[in-house]
Amino acid sequence: MSDRAYALFEEQQQARGINLEEVKKRLKALHIETPSWGYGDSGTRFKVFQKEGVPRNPFEKFEDAAQVHGLTGLCPSVAIHIPWDKVEDYGKLRNHAESLGLKIGAVNPNLFQEEDYMLGSVTNADPAVRRKATDHLLECVDIAKETGSRDLSLWFADGTNYPGQGDIRKRKAWMFEALNEMYKAMTPEMRMLIEYKCFEPAFYHTDIADWGMAYNYALKLGPQAEVLVDTGHHLPGANIEHIVAYLIDENRLGGFHFNSRKYADDDLVVGSVNPYELFLIFYQILNAANDDDAKIRSTVDNIAYMIDQSHNIEQKIPAMLRSVLNVQTQYAKALLINHAEVEEAQLRGDVLGAEDAVRRAFEFDVTPLLYALREEQGLPVDPMKAYLSSSYGKDILVRGKGGASW
Repeated sequence: MSDRAYALFEEQQQARGINLEEVKKRLKALHIETPSWGYGDSGTRFKVFQKEGVPRNPFEKFEDAAQVHGLTGLCPSVAIHIPWDKVEDYGKLRNHAESLGLKIGAVNPNLFQEEDYMLGSVTNADPAVRRKATDHLLECVDIAKETGSRDLSLWFADGTNYPGQGDIRKRKAWMFEALNEMYKAMTPEMRMLIEYKCFEPAFYHTDIADWGMAYNYALKLGPQAEVLVDTGHHLPGANIEHIVAYLIDENRLGGFHFNSRKYADDDLVVGSVNPYELFLIFYQILNAANDDDAKIRSTVDNIAYMIDQSHNIEQKIPAMLRSVLNVQTQYAKALLINHAEVEEAQLRGDVLGAEDAVRRAFEFDVTPLLYALREEQGLPVDPMKAYLSSSYGKDILVRGKGGASW
């Protein structure tokens, strides 16, 4: 894209009161964590379609993640899932990540694939199963200490399928008991990010079913516990931007698992179904970033942006690139909102004027901005094209099929 295109874009934004140098500064500060499991084979309830070239171990997952970061400059950390990414020496894995210009991000315990967890993990009626599950949480705290990870990202499949199957109030107490034991084991630098999900795999009730329950646990646990919002974990019609704004105002929004959904927890490529929702989430975040309250600004500064999606039919690295670039695009558009203009319309009671001031930013083509940004950073202006024209995708085919999966 020509310098002329960027000059015209800059002139247009200056006329609206938008400083593109400040916009680019914020874009350069954007970091998006990719998940190790997003580079391996994954699937739906029906089938895992194995791909050639997927990583065979955690070390190769980081090598693939380094491709995404190297092309975008956006993804310096990689979340790990235990035991999917279990290794004998986490120091060695940490060194490998650092040699690739990466670091190990959030540690995610797995409490949904053991036979013992069919009727629940930390909320199981059997105290021996609850002990086993809690010990795994404590194991992940120890792993985070070895890897230098700040965040422990928790999602529980615990729930019931039928009325009477479990005692809901007892399960609530058992959940808190496990979380509290884990919380007390964390170092002062760590954070517990509590994720929720309205349903699936349990269909009658899920033990942490919505943001209010996650928020309630976080309040009881202490300041190092916060809520993690997965954009696919809500009932149809949920206003996720409202949830985001509320949690920011309560200083309890810890992070996101970004993906897209059409029906339920579809785990599709981020921004592929409803990019406007992603844009509006960033609108609420950036609106709070301008708040006079330092605690609100600190909450915004510490939000962890993470990808969590299941590439069932897509090639792994291109799918991750597409998600990351979609997040960057919607963030860039949200940075073009003139918040003073929105507020002025709100104070006038100008409903359509306020809506227009938000929507207009979404309708801009930010390609000239992103191309200019990448040129300044010494990155390919089109990361997807650069990857597809490289030999990396062909080189990794020697790994064959049957690599690391769920």
